[in-house]
Amino acid sequence: MSENVYVISAAMIPFGKYRSSSYVGLALPPLVDALKGAGIDKSDVGAVYVGHSYGGMMTGQRICKEIGLGTIPTVNVDNACSSGATAVHEAWRAIAEGVVDVAVVIGVEKLTQFGGGMLPLSPEDREVKQGIVMPAVYAMRANRYMHDFGATAEDLALVSVKARKHAALNPFAQYRTEVTVEEVLAARPIADPLTLPMCCPTGDGAAVVVLASERARARLGATRSMRIAASVLHSGFVAEGFRDMTKPEITYESARDAYAMAGIEAKDLDMIECHDAFSIAEIVYYEALGLTEHGTGVGLLRDGRTTFGGDVVVNPSGGLLSRGHPVGASGTAQIAEAFWQLTGTAGDRQIDDARWALTHVTGGGTAGLDHGACTIHVFEAV
Repeated sequence: MSENVYVISAAMIPFGKYRSSSYVGLALPPLVDALKGAGIDKSDVGAVYVGHSYGGMMTGQRICKEIGLGTIPTVNVDNACSSGATAVHEAWRAIAEGVVDVAVVIGVEKLTQFGGGMLPLSPEDREVKQGIVMPAVYAMRANRYMHDFGATAEDLALVSVKARKHAALNPFAQYRTEVTVEEVLAARPIADPLTLPMCCPTGDGAAVVVLASERARARLGATRSMRIAASVLHSGFVAEGFRDMTKPEITYESARDAYAMAGIEAKDLDMIECHDAFSIAEIVYYEALGLTEHGTGVGLLRDGRTTFGGDVVVNPSGGLLSRGHPVGASGTAQIAEAFWQLTGTAGDRQIDDARWALTHVTGGGTAGLDHGACTIHVFEAV
């Protein structure tokens, strides 16, 4: 990899429920906005990568044809919740290897097509056949963590309270009403000890980012951009029998490689967007991403070290819990948030003097794997 790669534009729609919209209808507005923000014409785009999991055949081509964007490679990417970030990884590779100069990445998903309820999982997976569902997986993880490390249900609620507080400042968030610990604990139970606000919502959304080489960035005169300092994609490693649910090894390994590629340490980060699909996940990922030692994540939360004014702001967008989690769009939306923070355009939720950002998203609960995929990006303000 010899070329520096930059994100030069980002756009998204507010995440929510768009029951009458299509995948094309969700993705077109941010696609047009992102191209306009980058100051580029369709003829400047060398490739398009589209992350989605439930959009069906040729989702990317169906979106792009609406604006006459064709003939160039259009690649549809499915890596479950990591689809959008995996699409960015593929675009980064294409530019870093000198294959193209400019690439557009679209992340899009429409979960309201399923009528509500839990995320559909593969019926071929043996644990799915036995009845496993994602809230139950994370409830087991929460119970194990609470047993081993003395965390409490109040700690889990604090994650949701923080997420809602951040999301209240984000016009793109699905839930923007603040909540209290008492309200979170009293809410409808989903899978003990998780209540409804401790679980990410069903919703729809789309986000788009534009990537460019150093050469293209200069040619286009991109005044706002951030450098991709690291782009890491890992697949899960199969392990039968006992597995420590409090220690997601795929994230530990991906973070290790991302920090090495970027040449920084966790303590250098100003912001993180992590895969907080359920409240226990954020606490576990504090540790996996190197912010603190295994088993001590709740201390960061209780001390306010992961919100504005703390050591690092985790999920300033509100995260999956509050910004929403239309799976194929989530990884791209995280990177849009990093772009706004590192270019000083995040509005009311702007982090002061933000220089380094990390985005992290896992994909797919599959029998025998910690997760099917994990994508981590590190960005530097320029």
